[in-house]
Amino acid sequence: MAFGKLFADTSFAKHAAAVKAAPREVILSPTLLVSSALYATCSIPLAWDQGSSGSIPSLSGFQNNFQFHSGNSAVEIRNYVSIVYVGAGVGAGLSFFLNDILGRRWSYRLYAALWILGQFVATASPTLAGLYASRIISGLGMGALTVIGPMSIVEIAPAEIRGMLTAWFNVAMNMAGTTGAFCVLGVYQNMAGTSLQYQVLWFAPAIFMSLCFIASFFVTESPRWLLLVDRHEEAVDVLVKLRGLPVDNPRVHQELQEMRSAIQEEKAMYKQGISGLFREAFTVRSNLRRVQQSLVSFGLAQLSGANSVTSYFVPILTLIGVGGGTGRNLFLSGMYSLAKMCFAIIASFFLVDALGRRKCLFVGATLQMISDLYIGIYIKYNQQGDVPHSASTGAIAFIFIHGLGYVVGLYILPYVFGGELWPNRIRSFGSAIAQCFHWLFMFAMSYGTPSLLARTNNWGAFIFFGAWCFIALVFVYLMVPETSGLTVEELDDVFKGSWFNAARRQDKRPVTHEGIAVEVKGGEDWNGQHDTSS
Repeated sequence: MAFGKLFADTSFAKHAAAVKAAPREVILSPTLLVSSALYATCSIPLAWDQGSSGSIPSLSGFQNNFQFHSGNSAVEIRNYVSIVYVGAGVGAGLSFFLNDILGRRWSYRLYAALWILGQFVATASPTLAGLYASRIISGLGMGALTVIGPMSIVEIAPAEIRGMLTAWFNVAMNMAGTTGAFCVLGVYQNMAGTSLQYQVLWFAPAIFMSLCFIASFFVTESPRWLLLVDRHEEAVDVLVKLRGLPVDNPRVHQELQEMRSAIQEEKAMYKQGISGLFREAFTVRSNLRRVQQSLVSFGLAQLSGANSVTSYFVPILTLIGVGGGTGRNLFLSGMYSLAKMCFAIIASFFLVDALGRRKCLFVGATLQMISDLYIGIYIKYNQQGDVPHSASTGAIAFIFIHGLGYVVGLYILPYVFGGELWPNRIRSFGSAIAQCFHWLFMFAMSYGTPSLLARTNNWGAFIFFGAWCFIALVFVYLMVPETSGLTVEELDDVFKGSWFNAARRQDKRPVTHEGIAVEVKGGEDWNGQHDTSS
């Protein structure tokens, strides 16, 4: 009995109770699930590239055509690996000018078509210069897709499972990365070393994204965007389809009222146009906190070393002395991607909403820090002489533990934050800023990792990554509030007050019955109306 009482106070129990209280039609809405899955495919171009780009230079066909000597040298392959992120950063930033004009679905189609074009250019390119140009074109579409994907899922998802659905973006990302990595292994083992060997790896995902382009005509638009552009009747129809409930249902009515009130208030308070959005984002204290949290989260994700390990997985295996032939290295690269995919599925369904954002970040950053320190110390002693075989096996294990920590914390959560933190009117603007920073910072880290390894005798780079994981723990403890279980409109209250206050403030969730909140919290009447008497 005591154990049951203790369990009832856990995050898992509270999340389970909230999901159980929500109408079944809301949680299992076919329109919601299909639309979320489609928007999650926005991560496929990025993940396919990450899963394959570090391994493609190991193929003899690629080396012969583009005059590469080895795929094991981080210095030699860094231009090919990193230049795509320049295009991604620019594409993410420019997407702001189109997302709110075209809407979520047409933006998806445009960016997917741009990425497909880049893949076709790469397939047809006979020279290294043409290949680099195609990488930038693909990057433009890739970066813009990472803006529109999480943002669209956040805008259509109910609060109870918003984190889980947004994490589907990362699940799809890891599925694509795993497929890309094993496809490289497959063509290496089964195809002759001609240009077709690597062209297959650029053309195949373009076919899949073309099918997703067609499928986008069968999913719904975001009801929040429809309200933002004053298409109110369409917004009501879309929300009814997404929730699987009639228009006169109290839950649907409450959601519509909250969306309308928030959008009307934002439009009334702030000027229209780009200058108004800049002022709203950078001069309103609560919004500035959102900018800070989103950018710092993405920055810490890169500084933790996770993407450096992914991008240069084969060279890092060689550094720690466990690398082998090309086939073995490609197999380990595929298994690393497969492990991260499994970790992402677990985190999506059981951790992001149930455990909460803050606890996931704590667990993930701690695992990464321990792994970075072990790998760094191992490399130092391995360079000085022989180390036990068990230590070498441990180094491989800690690379995979590092991936687990990254997926649980600094991998999934920045994407969730990048979509859910923003008020409706500046969500596209804020998401574009965050992803633009993310990709440009990722380019800097990806391009600079070989130099960092060389200047720190290889082992010092991992101590550097571990130190940033510790800084991430401090940042989360002091400044990251818990946002799971809150609607997008309710997040405004979380970001009001001191920068260091929200992270320590106890969040009292409203008790729900049949999906309708009934407890009074912080000056709001949870029957659906806001208390304005104060």
